[in-house]
Amino acid sequence: MSAGPAPERPYVLLSCATSIDGYIDDASDQRLLLSNADDLDRVDAVRASCDAILVGASTIRHDDPRLLVRSAQRRAERLACGRPASPIKVTLTTRGDLDPSARFFTAGEPSRGGAPGRLVYCASGSLEKARERVGRLATVVDAGEQVDPGWLLGDLAARGVRRLMVEGGATVHAQFLNAGLADELHLVIAPFFVGDARAPRFASEGAYPWNPGHRAKLAEVRQIGDVVLLRYALSTRCPEVP
Repeated sequence: MSAGPAPERPYVLLSCATSIDGYIDDASDQRLLLSNADDLDRVDAVRASCDAILVGASTIRHDDPRLLVRSAQRRAERLACGRPASPIKVTLTTRGDLDPSARFFTAGEPSRGGAPGRLVYCASGSLEKARERVGRLATVVDAGEQVDPGWLLGDLAARGVRRLMVEGGATVHAQFLNAGLADELHLVIAPFFVGDARAPRFASEGAYPWNPGHRAKLAEVRQIGDVVLLRYALSTRCPEVP
């Protein structure tokens, strides 16, 4: 990670893929593939540029992500710079209902050079449960009665995280967006509809800072095979905002 004084909070980049009608999954038990190979490689490059990747506990339960940098070249480049091969993995949980066999906890190295490989931010009421389940595999942090994303970002900054990628799910994205804590949004649109109200959507109801009176800045539109990337600058910290 880069040297110098720690920022007040890390730069926060949200990443999400949706159907044309805004769904991030369908209502089946199978994970819906919204991206394509070229876009997954782009996401891998973004991961490689970050110090930490965050997902909610629900995403761990439903999608079982590895959250590792896939490209051998990118892993080697990170190691050559004195960084771990993949970013720190971070999750937040209210209930502490985490499976120690999930790939979040089993894939990749637990630590390198004294840096924690996995961080679990847990509500105080479930702290003992979380530590019993995954305390041998991750650093479990007492995040207070409710896990506040602003406090979490401050703690990550104190741990040396300068750039955070938030990969979901919908509840976590909404928490960061509603709190005005997102600097950049990468939104990929897949070329099909889901059309099922039982399925989860990208953004639920909320008082979002970006509204008809305060429009987000569209920084980039890029076609990647059969999907489209919309990159939004959500704060003045984003390089595309003067």
